[in-house]
Amino acid sequence: MPDKNKTIRETDTDARSLAKTLLRTARYGALAVLDPQSGRPLASRVAVATDTDGAPIVLVSALSSHTPALLADCRSSLLLGEPGKGDPLAHPRITLLCSAYQVGRSDPDYERLRRRYLNRHPKARLYIDLGDFTFFRFEMEGASLNGGFGKAFVLTGEDLISHHGSNAGIAAAEQPALDHMNSDHPDAIALYARHFANVRAGSKIWRISGIDAEGFDLLSNNDDARRVFFDMPLENAEDIHRVLVQMAKQARRQVPESNKTQ
Repeated sequence: MPDKNKTIRETDTDARSLAKTLLRTARYGALAVLDPQSGRPLASRVAVATDTDGAPIVLVSALSSHTPALLADCRSSLLLGEPGKGDPLAHPRITLLCSAYQVGRSDPDYERLRRRYLNRHPKARLYIDLGDFTFFRFEMEGASLNGGFGKAFVLTGEDLISHHGSNAGIAAAEQPALDHMNSDHPDAIALYARHFANVRAGSKIWRISGIDAEGFDLLSNNDDARRVFFDMPLENAEDIHRVLVQMAKQARRQVPESNKTQ
């Protein structure tokens, strides 16, 4: 049998960056739980967003089979990563080992999760407030990252979660910043997509769907998601405006003049 230790690469900065990119750009994933009746694994497809610190969050109905399973046993797993074109197994994906915890409407974190989830999945506004829907936040305890053929990594929860003292302040200032950028500065957002997320010019319209200490998330009008990391984590909420202005200036200097209006 092959030596498993020789097939696992040492976790480095690039592996952590890829793992966090898969986390932040995921809109859907496969959720695996333990069926309380049979004890067997039960997998289903769910819509995914992330909390400010990167922890995955899902909105589920009490009518779905995975909800009572999570309430009975918090042990769970999430598979994230879109297959893309060509061989699905050639594309990066990550399997998260988690403990899931329900976040009720009276929980102080509920409104933040609701807001961030709607920024990622606006159509969920049709049912998010129905009485049988609830949020689960997934505490990540480890992960298996497959970055492509021969690129396997084992990560810890600390490799994945973004612990920053500025998280609370940024979360409080996030929505006004998003509303301002998306309504008043679509040209700057298009430049972010082109310069920092390597998006080709085209008909896609981009908006910022989330901001956190380590970067921001872009979402297009056809649901293409991208992640942009800051050079350095933000130290406070006031840094949001300063850093976004600097990045827009940098992008304008480096994007060819003929492409700036495309």
